[in-house]
Amino acid sequence: MTVPSPASTAPTADDTARGAALPATRSGLYTPDERRRRDASPWTLVQGILAPLQFLVMAVSVFLVVRYLRTGDGLDAAHVSVIVKTLFLYTIMVTGAIWEKEVFGQYLFAPAFFWEDVVSFGVIALHTAYLIGLAQQWNPQTLMVLALVAYGTYAVNAIQFILKLRAARLQEARDLARLASPAIASAAEAA
Repeated sequence: MTVPSPASTAPTADDTARGAALPATRSGLYTPDERRRRDASPWTLVQGILAPLQFLVMAVSVFLVVRYLRTGDGLDAAHVSVIVKTLFLYTIMVTGAIWEKEVFGQYLFAPAFFWEDVVSFGVIALHTAYLIGLAQQWNPQTLMVLALVAYGTYAVNAIQFILKLRAARLQEARDLARLASPAIASAAEAA
């Protein structure tokens, strides 16, 4: 799963037209070329839409799973919610891999998102184990606990991506400051 940074703070064509240039080497999460590819990719928007939707689906599912564990009611609804969450996960993983290919030139494990992808595979393994257990008719309580473990791992993975998003925004702010004025850039780096 890859959640890219929004393009709102990226250097614009006007920056380049004024003769300002960013260094060609990586100064953070994205090189200038990777940032341009990220901003031009339609998969950036897809990821930006799918990520919060997946989180919303998970929140509803957590409620249904916990309700089942506490009361014994709503097993079918809890199962359906975990299946829907898993389908969202698979979709965001496939579209995220396409996004990584467009931006970084490889489908998965690009250096900038290596550890996020590693944890994503753990999340996928846990969700897939749930589906296998459901097909093999494992004990419902076992399945619900497995779903909660999968969701906890997903939450860790989501935090990884949020931290990357923040790092990318900070990098872009520093790069824009460097374009605007060396004095502003120096102050931003000192902070």
